[in-house]
Amino acid sequence: MRTRRIVIVSRIFVPEPAAASFRLRALARGLAERGAEVTVLTTRPPASATIEPEPYAVRRWPVLRDSSEYVRGIVQYLSFDVPLFFRLLATRADLVISEPPPTTGMAVLASSLLRRRPYLWYAPDVWTSAAGKMEISALLKRGMRLMETLAARRAAGVLTVSEPMGRELQSVTGVEWEKVFVAENGIDTDVFRPEGPTADPGAPYFVYAGSMSEWQGADVFVRAMPRVLAAHPDARLHFFGRGSDTRRVEELARRLAPGSVVFEGLRPAADTAEWTRGAVAALASIVPGIGYDFSRPTKIYAAAACGTPVLFAGVGTAAELVRDNGLGEAVDHDAGAVAETMIALLDRRLDPALAEQNAALRRRRAAWAAENASLAASGRLAADWVLRGFPD
Repeated sequence: MRTRRIVIVSRIFVPEPAAASFRLRALARGLAERGAEVTVLTTRPPASATIEPEPYAVRRWPVLRDSSEYVRGIVQYLSFDVPLFFRLLATRADLVISEPPPTTGMAVLASSLLRRRPYLWYAPDVWTSAAGKMEISALLKRGMRLMETLAARRAAGVLTVSEPMGRELQSVTGVEWEKVFVAENGIDTDVFRPEGPTADPGAPYFVYAGSMSEWQGADVFVRAMPRVLAAHPDARLHFFGRGSDTRRVEELARRLAPGSVVFEGLRPAADTAEWTRGAVAALASIVPGIGYDFSRPTKIYAAAACGTPVLFAGVGTAAELVRDNGLGEAVDHDAGAVAETMIALLDRRLDPALAEQNAALRRRRAAWAAENASLAASGRLAADWVLRGFPD
C-alpha cells in the first residue's frame, strides 16, 4: 500500500494550549505512526509560545489575532481561510481534514472540489447551535449555519468527540449518521498523571486551566470568591490560559477578590499539570442553554488524570460525566451554588481525618482517566478510521 498524504488544517495548533490543539496533534501523531505522510497547515503562534518538533510537517502562516492574541472573529478567521484556500490548491494530498470554524470548512470544500479530492470535517462542537444564542446579526447566523451544513454534508466523513455532539450535529446539519465516527475527547496522560511535582504556593487553591471565552462563563468562580474568602480567607484561585473573556474576568477579580485571584497566563502543559495536582479542585464551566451543553471540557479529563476532583458549573453531558464517574462535583452555573461547593471542598481537603479517604478517591479518579481519557489512544482510533477509508 502506497504512503497516504494527509493534510490537517486548523487555525489553532500546538503549542497553543487548547483542546483543538492537543486533539489534532494526537490525530496527526496517530496517522504518522501508521505510515501516513502528514502535513499540518496552521497559523504562527503568539511570540511567547515555544514550538517543539513533531514527527510530521507543520507549515505555519501569519494571521490576525484579537487583543487576547486569539484567532477569533470573522476578520481573524478570514485572515487564515483566504490564504489557506490558495495554500491547499498548491498542496498535494490524498485527503484533507478540516477543523472549524465553518469559514475554514468553505475554504477546504472549495479547494477540494477543484483538486477533486475528499475531505473530512472534524466537528468537536456545533458552531451554529451556539451562534443562535449569541448577540450577532441574523444574517451572519444564517450564513454560518449554511456553511457548517455544507461543510458537514459534503464531507466524505465526519469526526466528532462524543455521540451526543454527533447527534446534535446530525440534527442541525442533516449529515448522515453513517458518515460519523466518534473519537472521544481526552488528555495527554503522559503529562497529566497523579505522580510528579506538585505546586505548593503556601495556601490552598483552586485552578482553572484552559480557555476563557463567553460560552464558558469562568466568571462564575470569581463571583463565588467573596463567600469562599469569608470562610477561608487564605484561599486562592489561579487561572491558567487566556481567551476572549479574559479581560472581563480579570476586571471582575480586581473588584470582587483583589489579591486572591491570580492570572498565570499561558504556561507549558507540564506546569499546568503540576498546579493541577496540588489544587483543592480543578474548575470547569459551560454557560447553560447557548448550544454547548453537549461539550465535555478537556479540563475535566486533565483534572481526573492528575487525581484532582473537578468542580463543574453547568448542565448537560459534562455534568453527567463528572457525576456518573465520581470525578468530583457538578452544580448549577450559579455563584452561590459554586461558592457553597468550593467551601465544602476546602473543608474536606483540610480535614486530617479525611486524608486517607481523599487519597483513595484520587487514585480512583486517576485510574478512570488512564482507562477512559487517553488522548493518544483516541487519536490512534481516529487515525485507524481515517485510513480505513482508503482501498489497499
